[in-house]
Amino acid sequence: MSTTQLKITDLSAYAGTWTLDPARSSVEFLTKAMWVLTVKGTVRAVDGTATVGADGAMTGSIVFDAASFDTKNKKRDAHLRTEDFFEVQKYPTITFAVTGASPLPTGQVELTGELTVHGRSRPVTVQADVSGTQEQATVTAGFDIDRSAWGITWSKLGAGLSNLVTVTATFTRS
Repeated sequence: MSTTQLKITDLSAYAGTWTLDPARSSVEFLTKAMWVLTVKGTVRAVDGTATVGADGAMTGSIVFDAASFDTKNKKRDAHLRTEDFFEVQKYPTITFAVTGASPLPTGQVELTGELTVHGRSRPVTVQADVSGTQEQATVTAGFDIDRSAWGITWSKLGAGLSNLVTVTATFTRS
């Protein structure tokens, strides 16, 4: 088993099938509430796979538990689970299905796919850092999401609709 860190110049270095390690993955978000108050929170990644072809072509998905939003405020967290936001009884998961990946000159990888939130799917492109070994790879991406694009528009006292999301997903070779 190699422990040498791979430099991404060619995704084919990761050819194979990969499985998400939820215990070593995290999702954090920041949003503005009431104009100036920053709300921080987390949500759990619960499942995911990726397949990288010998030619570097990539597909995969990562699934998040919509009921796991945690802002360290029980009342707010309960509200996030209602029809005002994620309506978790009806839509228990959030999914990002990756349909392609391309190395960028910056050393990052551009991931394209569909993000499904609240029963609505929309195309999304994010830039990610990928590092790892022949047996483990970590993908880290930070990006802004406007939740109104998925029909989540509830707002009180100037609460923002934009959220900064940072995903750190660790995969192991299957």
